[in-house]
Amino acid sequence: MKFNLSLVAVCLAKSAAAFSSQALPPGVVNLSSSAQRDVFTMADWAASFGVQQAEGLQLTSYDGQDYFAATQQDIPAGTCVMYVPSDVVLSSSQAAQEFGGALGDAENQLSMAGLQEKIPLFRLFMKILVEYGKGEASPWYTWLNSLPRIYNTGASMTYACFDCLPPYAAWLALTERQNFVNFQKASKYAPMNEEIVSNVTILKWAYNVALTRSIDWYGERYISPMGDMFNHGTETEAEISYDENGNCMVYATTDVYAGSPLRVSYGDPTNPTPLFASYGFLDETSPATFCKVYDVALYYVLKKSDPSLADGFYQTMMSGDEAAKSQYHEQYWQYTKEEMQKHVDGTLRDLDKWSTKANGYDLNTHPRVPLILAHNDFVKETFLNVKNNLDYM
Repeated sequence: MKFNLSLVAVCLAKSAAAFSSQALPPGVVNLSSSAQRDVFTMADWAASFGVQQAEGLQLTSYDGQDYFAATQQDIPAGTCVMYVPSDVVLSSSQAAQEFGGALGDAENQLSMAGLQEKIPLFRLFMKILVEYGKGEASPWYTWLNSLPRIYNTGASMTYACFDCLPPYAAWLALTERQNFVNFQKASKYAPMNEEIVSNVTILKWAYNVALTRSIDWYGERYISPMGDMFNHGTETEAEISYDENGNCMVYATTDVYAGSPLRVSYGDPTNPTPLFASYGFLDETSPATFCKVYDVALYYVLKKSDPSLADGFYQTMMSGDEAAKSQYHEQYWQYTKEEMQKHVDGTLRDLDKWSTKANGYDLNTHPRVPLILAHNDFVKETFLNVKNNLDYM
């Protein structure tokens, strides 16, 4: 059965109505933190609209909150484990086409804030808000109702959270929060339903959905319902791609045995902190974090002495330019070692202080404390290894 193209066509033909100022209809997704995700109804919905998956592939959960793709049968490498047709996929270019010039003023606000590269993400953010506002009349209602209500991303953290994190993690998390605030401000320049743009809970949920469920594909942002159910893995079993028509395919990159999850990469597996800030989870299996601490320490030293050098070094880390990064380390190693030792010792003391502060928070007010404590413990263990290594250099 094909996706309801007539309904989609009506949505596209009435892009102005997408920004209606009328009251929200009944049946919008319940965003209460106690609301249950209806994941299995979504899986049936996806199948009825043309999403195909390999035999044995199913959605699994250990806690009823986090669901992920796993297989109950052996899957050979190279198998297409999932296909999501383009009419089910949400994309930034389709959103731009649907909204016409209605987002022009809002996107100009982002450009003036230095966030031009975030415009594709913003278009998906606005698309999610529009579909949320349609309630059960949205073709994507069932998918929206299957999504998490609670997120632990930097955008969801408070300044009290940032006060309990190491500087690098706090900066990345705060950057996500600032990006959200800029999206929130820009949304007021679109002819959007006033009930939505004035509701921080709705806006933050839509931002987190757009951020955590989408992938960048050659400058385009895509969300594929069902295709967004693959968790991150340091060692991956699958890879997501899109063809020229916008169809989503997920292929097994290795032989996958029955009972195994199928995971994809959300980002650099050797640097868990950006994943922590953007996706709200801690990848404790991340390899080479020992080396990453040297990156963080050198960034700290350069930031104190020459912020422009620190910015250049940061760009090499983000771009994955290992040759340029090595040059920074070689050039500054001799006179930064002592500072790095001081930095490591100071960070270890600060980590204890930050975690003590976090432990004093009320979990009802600050529900992200357990994740912050786990992050700080992980960083502490890594810094202890670095301290031992520096002492013998």
